Amino acid sequence: MDYAELTTEQVLKRDIPWETYMTTKLITGTCLQLLRRYDKRSESYRAQLLDDDGPAYVRVFVNILRDISKVETVEYIIALIDEMLTANPKRARLFHDASLANEDPYGPFIRLLWEGNWFMQERSCKILALIVSARPRTDGSVPNGEACKTKRTSASIDDVIKSLVEWLCAQLKNPSHPSRGVPIAVSCLATLLKESWVRSLFVKSDGVKLLTPLITPASTQQSIQLLYETCLCVWLLSYYDAAVDFLATTRAVPRLVEVVKSSTKEKVVRVVIFTLKNLLPNGTFGAQMVDLGLPQIVQSLKTQAWSDEDLLDVLDQLEEGLKDNIKQLSSFDKYKQEVLLGHLDWSPMHKDPVFWRENITNFEENNFQILRVLVTILDTSSDPRALAVACHDISQFIQHHPAGRGIVNDLKAKQRVMKLMNHESSEVSKNALLCAQRLFLGAKYASFMQA
Repeated sequence: MDYAELTTEQVLKRDIPWETYMTTKLITGTCLQLLRRYDKRSESYRAQLLDDDGPAYVRVFVNILRDISKVETVEYIIALIDEMLTANPKRARLFHDASLANEDPYGPFIRLLWEGNWFMQERSCKILALIVSARPRTDGSVPNGEACKTKRTSASIDDVIKSLVEWLCAQLKNPSHPSRGVPIAVSCLATLLKESWVRSLFVKSDGVKLLTPLITPASTQQSIQLLYETCLCVWLLSYYDAAVDFLATTRAVPRLVEVVKSSTKEKVVRVVIFTLKNLLPNGTFGAQMVDLGLPQIVQSLKTQAWSDEDLLDVLDQLEEGLKDNIKQLSSFDKYKQEVLLGHLDWSPMHKDPVFWRENITNFEENNFQILRVLVTILDTSSDPRALAVACHDISQFIQHHPAGRGIVNDLKAKQRVMKLMNHESSEVSKNALLCAQRLFLGAKYASFMQA
């Protein structure tokens, strides 16, 4: 049978010769007794055994994985543990009981990640993510706040997490299973990235750029779950500055905006909106979000019926944050800095009529300094985008300033603009043509021609 197609249920139908293992001294008599009591029993009966003596069963399972190498038996024990934790993930704490202080709860699973078949790899990854997350912390706490029962050296757990993150990144790059390798890696990361140290390791392993391509609109149930868990990972990373800096070098924000614009699944919308809210304070992301039309998307989302009140609150917060961002982006000081540096681009203020109406008199400062620089850019810049924006802004000045046409003519801009009408870039020639129309024919007629 193809290992990739094995299920936990299929594996657990096997009959494992436990008595033979005791005869060959691979397991003890106590181990055999515990296995006989547990194996092939109902879920409720097993649950009671685990409640009464869970650490003893964990010791049996871990010791068998350590001492027995027969594939069918290893798969069987892995399936037992997977079933146990799937029924109740909180049982992962059993691996850290004080009575197991001298056992290594991680080693067998790390070995199977790299050496086992896909069935072993997939289950070992799930199991490891759970027991690593349930471990006692060095401050004497566990994730749910209960008192620490045992202590383990931080060096060993550090090595375990490094190896696990390395395997997860390897799955994102080159999955062992064509359809399940990436989803299991993302699912485990969604559990592990709650820890700041795991976030740091993941970023150092170049994991962020491996996640970004997975942020894409989804339709099937399976792809929606992968999208949700991918966005959950990005949300967790948005709390880590180094990850945020890395996200700024990817197309994460355009992809997130595209997802939130097209998704109808509330849990997906929720995690994306929470992520965008976290990223908004970063100036680079704020400008991107405005350019991508997120303010309008947020307004549309606010009109829909959502069951989660927290989502509605965060939509309000995101809307206010975007408004503040637009104000900052549209300030004349910001515009002045952009022009003086010569880094002209289609930032929101250039095409915002409110900006031009409210700031047109500011262009008179220092004997029309900013206007003079715009005219100079027409002569000196080799960047088509900068030339197009400069032509556009000069045209806007002519349209909004009462004496705009005469002032621009006095600066001898006409010849420069006409020269750019034949530029090889259609973006430049289009904006140069509109500017020339306003120079020759007046603002109102040029607006009519453009329409």
